[in-house]
Amino acid sequence: MTEVNFYDPLFITDSKLIYSVISAKYKNKWIFVRHQKRTTWEIAGGHIEEGETSFEAAERELMEETGALKFSLLCIATYSVTIDGETGWGRLYLAEVFEIGLIPDVSEIAEIVFSDRLPVNLTYPDIQPHLFHKTAEYLEIKKIH
Repeated sequence: MTEVNFYDPLFITDSKLIYSVISAKYKNKWIFVRHQKRTTWEIAGGHIEEGETSFEAAERELMEETGALKFSLLCIATYSVTIDGETGWGRLYLAEVFEIGLIPDVSEIAEIVFSDRLPVNLTYPDIQPHLFHKTAEYLEIKKIH
């Protein structure tokens, strides 16, 4: 069983943050990405590298995975995912992309799609809907559109 929990954006965990995930919008559409080795869709994001903050990782992953050139970025939550008793930690960001270019050659992403809703065919179906709904809830509360 997978359990996803959310905390204050600046919540300090007892463990190291592992992931930065970015719910991104461009021209009022959500951006989803497809990895070169998969047929499923996911929210942009990835591992925080050694010496990198979660914010720096979010910026890097957003640019690498979506081709975003100009954007605003806001941390909306710290989150944990527990699977079979093992817990990993990450930060969830919201990005408003103002300018988008080509996906960089170094990217593992094959393509992106713009959508009004979360795709059905997800890479992480036990996790991503929680992240997506947390973002939608945040937008509703803050009335950011």
